[in-house]
Amino acid sequence: MSAQSLSNRVGEALTRIAKPVNVSFEFFPPKDEAMEKTLWASIERLAPLRPRFVSVTYGADGSTRERTHGIVTRVMRETNLVAAPHLTCVGAAREEILDIARGYWSDGIRHIVALRGDPPQGAVSYQPHPQGFAFASDLVAGLKSVADFDISVAAYPEVHPESPNASRDLDFLKAKFDAGASRAITQSFCETDTFLRFRDRCVQAGITAPIVPGLLPIISLPQLLRFASRTHMAVPDWLRHRLEGLDNDPETRRMIAAAVAIEQVQKLSSEGVEDFHFYTLNRAELTYAICHALGVRPQAQSAVA
Repeated sequence: MSAQSLSNRVGEALTRIAKPVNVSFEFFPPKDEAMEKTLWASIERLAPLRPRFVSVTYGADGSTRERTHGIVTRVMRETNLVAAPHLTCVGAAREEILDIARGYWSDGIRHIVALRGDPPQGAVSYQPHPQGFAFASDLVAGLKSVADFDISVAAYPEVHPESPNASRDLDFLKAKFDAGASRAITQSFCETDTFLRFRDRCVQAGITAPIVPGLLPIISLPQLLRFASRTHMAVPDWLRHRLEGLDNDPETRRMIAAAVAIEQVQKLSSEGVEDFHFYTLNRAELTYAICHALGVRPQAQSAVA
């Protein structure tokens, strides 16, 4: 596919987007000074797009707790963005987690992404803390007992890897909403129809709260395949074909990634989806380019204080 044809496809997708979309972004705590500079440069770059919120992830075993807290409080202190820390059930007793939540509320943080959490590295399977919350629905209920947080939870269009079946997975999701969650953000997916079928199943199960598609801009085929192997995400042949042979051609990869993401948003927007969550991987360039093409532009007044 030539650069011109890619540009044409992007333009055609843009003209078919019926109305403005809303975006939110996810970041993760950096491991070193260089990565920290990249993170804050990315936040500064994306902040003027006025996302509804920016979330900050939390290590599987709670290992990034302090770094997550530091990023969230700095975002609140230095920008006009709404910061949403991730909080998980893993590695801490119930009261310890609720104390963290109380601290967040005291710091002015009103939005939390509540997750069960992944097993710590090296663990065979997830094991609840003996004095902790067993599942994300329990965590949501606990957070609501502390204060009226705006809570986002996770959803899995291709079924959680540990769930016995799709029906049971929806039961877990419904329990999170019944406990007080405001919206669900999905795991990333490659086929837009995967999300749309999942949304239909949610409605059939009596779930009427917003289901926000999570989009992962593609950096490379090897990276995509590694992620897919961990999450059981299906990678279609057409997408493999688009990305094959481009390991040493980052410019073309970025163009294709932008085109794929814009096509996804165009189709989902035409099906009534208004909110989109981008897994930025702490990099602003591709997410910013996609948002720009979708009409999400910097506001007259920057979101950076």
